[in-house]
Amino acid sequence: MVDVLRLDPIRCDGYGMCAELLPELITPDDWGYPVIAPGPIPDRLLDHARRAVDVCPVLALRLRRAPAARRPAPVSTPAGASGR
Repeated sequence: MVDVLRLDPIRCDGYGMCAELLPELITPDDWGYPVIAPGPIPDRLLDHARRAVDVCPVLALRLRRAPAARRPAPVSTPAGASGR
């Protein structure tokens, strides 16, 4: 399991405090609304992510646990097959 940020765009009023606290993962768009980088939150930024969630005045930002993405198994070619 990994931690990810989720935004409720209906609730968000674009205050921008989350982007100030976590610029590594959250950047404001042209209107000041947050754009969150996809993927898990690195361990080194987890405390900052928690602070960003805590300061949201409209509770639009959430921290969720999600299953870690699995890498697809490599495709093996049978012996003697050239793939042409």
